[in-house]
Amino acid sequence: MIIIKSRNEIDRISRACAVLKEVFEEITPYMVPGSSARDIDLLIESGIRSRGGIPAFKGYKGADGIPFPASTCFSIDAEVVHGIPGDRVLESGQIVGLDIGVDLDGYFGDAARTYLIGDVSEDVKRLVTVTRESLDRGIAKARAGNRISDISHAVQNWAEGKGFSVVRELSGHGVGKALHEDPQIPNFGLPGRGAILREGMTIAIEPMINMGGREVVTGSDGWTVRTLDNLPSAHWEETIVVTDGDPLILTRA
Repeated sequence: MIIIKSRNEIDRISRACAVLKEVFEEITPYMVPGSSARDIDLLIESGIRSRGGIPAFKGYKGADGIPFPASTCFSIDAEVVHGIPGDRVLESGQIVGLDIGVDLDGYFGDAARTYLIGDVSEDVKRLVTVTRESLDRGIAKARAGNRISDISHAVQNWAEGKGFSVVRELSGHGVGKALHEDPQIPNFGLPGRGAILREGMTIAIEPMINMGGREVVTGSDGWTVRTLDNLPSAHWEETIVVTDGDPLILTRA
């Protein structure tokens, strides 16, 4: 089902997304070797709550009914998404995907960034760059009158054209009055298919791109999704508003 937001609803979603932007800026200096994942997660939670928001992921129940135990999905190297911060300490050479959701007065924003920690190999840097480029190409197709799979195809075409693979088990989604709304926004597929995009849709586009094969597995914690071949994965996500022209990117500074 396509959900169209009113101007007032978009304004309220924008305020939730503004909290996300500020929190990402606040924690970026801590994304360095020696930082504690748990401390970063606590900083993120504090940053959200001090601005009147609620961490949308904390306590969120997945398909197995297991509540997520942290405010941040904290995914390192081969972890694709939904990693748990725990007691880990960041090390030079790692990449870390932070996925954060904010509930502000019943309206939601969702975004993810992948950080380079210390000295990272050129191959891994290229993976992160291509992932963000794939996102930008998907966003460019998020115009009223296009179809959902036009976004999907743009992401897949760019990533696979650069020699990487696209995770297919996970996708972007609608967002706004709930953290996850319809429609689903896959990162692969032929163009010209699926629902027609309409002005006022608020969606989260989020490529998950692997250095090796596209296959993934979920860990025994019920949450952490990682690559089957244990090669690195990168994740980038923005909440946007579909318009008749260029989409509005609510979570990008």
